[in-house]
Amino acid sequence: MDFAELSTFRPRIEAAVHAHYRAAYPRAPAAVRKYLRLGQDLSLRGGKRFRALLVLAGFHAVSGRDPSPAIEVAAGLEHFQTWMLIHDDIIDHSEERRGGPTVHRGAAALHARGGGAGDPSNVGEGIAITLGDVEEPYVVDTFLRTPVPLPARLAALQEYAEMTRQTAYGQLLDIRNGTLPPSRVSESDVFRVHELKSAVYTVVSPLKIGALLAGSPPGQLRDLDRIGRDIGIAFQLRDDVLGAGFNAGHTGKSSNDLTEGKRTLLVVDAWARASRGDRRRITSVLGNPSASEGEVEAVRAILRSTGSLEHSEKSIARLTRRALRRLKASRTIRADAKPLLREIAARLVERRT
Repeated sequence: MDFAELSTFRPRIEAAVHAHYRAAYPRAPAAVRKYLRLGQDLSLRGGKRFRALLVLAGFHAVSGRDPSPAIEVAAGLEHFQTWMLIHDDIIDHSEERRGGPTVHRGAAALHARGGGAGDPSNVGEGIAITLGDVEEPYVVDTFLRTPVPLPARLAALQEYAEMTRQTAYGQLLDIRNGTLPPSRVSESDVFRVHELKSAVYTVVSPLKIGALLAGSPPGQLRDLDRIGRDIGIAFQLRDDVLGAGFNAGHTGKSSNDLTEGKRTLLVVDAWARASRGDRRRITSVLGNPSASEGEVEAVRAILRSTGSLEHSEKSIARLTRRALRRLKASRTIRADAKPLLREIAARLVERRT
């Protein structure tokens, strides 16, 4: 199986996510259904479904079989992604997601149209936080009804629980880092957040959940874990490069990571190398949503001139090479599954969107 064949499962994943919402409406109080549609709209608005596809890839890599038995859980991880995006957008005060308003902004607008009491922004955030919480039961339900032996379901569900815990730890550390001046955030701090917040739930656990559903032995899980952590951190470093506005002409991404004040490797490394004047320029933009495009571009120039952008690119390449060496050396991962995993790695770290 190659990635093109794996991607043919996307319509079935989409259909499963849609079916989950459709089944929930009759059981929900009539007054809350308008809110549930906000979460549904975000889930079905777009997304590459990489996490869902990695569940299927993990299942196939272990078993060599058609991964259809894992489709429900694959779709379940899309609900987890929706949950994380809703909460992340509130934390980051984001206005837009996947080409439309964020859920908390949509909820605020809905409340304003209804004319109820309370500040629409506050009410919208409260509704969105709760809608994020609503997504988790969808996830758990998919594990409970997936057609694999009970021990495999329980092992996969345990991995999901650990994934949820580790992702929350990463989010907490990310928020903490955002309160510190760049001089007090180290490269290892950045990598730790990327490992917990991104690598685990983007690559490591989706692969391991799929593998566990297929009955993977411990040796395979260890190899998938090591490979997935390197690829997952490289994936997030690539996201940071795009989020700083590099390659923006090709991706449509903006410099929102800079104006949101994120302590990325780009920022932390540039700060360590920058002159006093350049540090002042970084400070004037970092966490300043009112910064002009000219000011932002000046900071991008600093990220280039200090070698910080190059350092991030080298880190991405180093992690990717190590992951591919581990994949090649693995004696537990089936040989005919390795090309698919190599292709997945390339798509995650070489993307321009």
